[in-house]
Amino acid sequence: MAKKEENTPVIQNRKAHHLYFVEETFEVGIMLIGSEVKSIRDGKCSLNEAWVDIDDKKNELWLVGAHIDEYLFANRFNHFPARRRKLLAHIHEIAKMRKAKELKGYTLVPLKIYFKNRRAKLEMGICRGKDQRDKRQDIINRDAKLEMARAAKAHR
Repeated sequence: MAKKEENTPVIQNRKAHHLYFVEETFEVGIMLIGSEVKSIRDGKCSLNEAWVDIDDKKNELWLVGAHIDEYLFANRFNHFPARRRKLLAHIHEIAKMRKAKELKGYTLVPLKIYFKNRRAKLEMGICRGKDQRDKRQDIINRDAKLEMARAAKAHR
C-alpha cells in the first residue's frame, strides 16, 4: 500500500482564496482528541465556515466553527463535532496576528489541515476580504489562462 506524502493537505478551505487575499500564512499546531485525528485522516472535516479567534486575556488562539465529524468506531469516547479547538503558536506569531486583526478589513482564516511528522498542523492566513469586482477579475484571469492553454494544445 502506497504511503501518502506527509505535507499533502488532508482538508482544504477552497473558498478562502476566492473570498480573501491571503497576505501572510502561519503554520500552527492543533490540540486534538484521538477520535478527531482519525476522523481528519478519513477526510471528514470542514473548514468552510471556520475562523480563528484570539483570546486577549490568556494570549491564546482558538479554532472556531470547524466541523470534525464523529469517528464511527470511537463509541462513547467520541468528541463533540463543533467544539472550539486550541491552536499552538509562538508568542511573537500571536502578537503579529493580533496586530493584523486590529487593522480594519483583516481576519484570520484557516486554509488547510495536514499532517507533518504525524502531527496535525493547520495553515492559517492573515486575509483581507475581496469585493465583487476582485472576484470577477479573478474569474476573467482564470478563463483567459484556460483559453490560452487550449489554444496552445490545439496548435501542437
